[in-house]
Amino acid sequence: MIWITTMTDWAGVSRNLVTALELSKPPVAVTFSDTAPTDASAPSSAVPAGCSFWALGTSAALATEAKHHQHCSIGVHTHNLTGAPPSQSRELETALGAMQGLDYVRPEEVVALPVMKRTYRYVDYRPLREASGQPSVVLLFASAAQGLIITEALSRVDGATPMVMGRPACALIPQVSNSGSAASSLGCCGARAYIDMLSDDIGLWALPGDKLETYASEITTLANANTMLRQFHQSRRRAIESGESPSIEETLATLS
Repeated sequence: MIWITTMTDWAGVSRNLVTALELSKPPVAVTFSDTAPTDASAPSSAVPAGCSFWALGTSAALATEAKHHQHCSIGVHTHNLTGAPPSQSRELETALGAMQGLDYVRPEEVVALPVMKRTYRYVDYRPLREASGQPSVVLLFASAAQGLIITEALSRVDGATPMVMGRPACALIPQVSNSGSAASSLGCCGARAYIDMLSDDIGLWALPGDKLETYASEITTLANANTMLRQFHQSRRRAIESGESPSIEETLATLS
């Protein structure tokens, strides 16, 4: 018997997501590994926080290690990266101490933070269209209207309404990787300070890579359905506000 292995067309999946959702930024593939990717470059300069790589990953393939996340002790912690500098644990303790002093987080909340189940040396960030293998997690930057479609699609695939998370935004990645189910994040004040494209009207979504094709298919279906239903509701509003009383059938007849 001959087994035929098919390769996923990640560029096609990315294109379908961008088209269906009308995304302004491309999906970002995040991949954890213990070996350095051969088709990605190390960052040329330090970044203020690990989440900065989400934005950089929309246009470049970057292979990062703990040293590239050195200014983000919380991100190194949630991503469980090996090779962190000796100062990381002290920086983490100081950061959490300051946050607890503001009552921003409490000890029991820190303990409950999602952390990658196992350690990794590298985290690769790149546009999904350039992925050469299955990503660990794929990030989408989406508005509330786009998030509506995403929620409907993810609920259909996962059988439950996706979790919505808050601070820290970087905890979204281990949450999705560990659970195998998609989730969204409202971000955190840090991520919104470091990532310009994470504006007040944009939220973050993370989808496990092994379900991405199924998610993308449902997103396309529901995006088309939402377009038609939006036209339906807009037509009914215009008719009713002008004094008419159309039946459902009459409204349906007006749709193109």
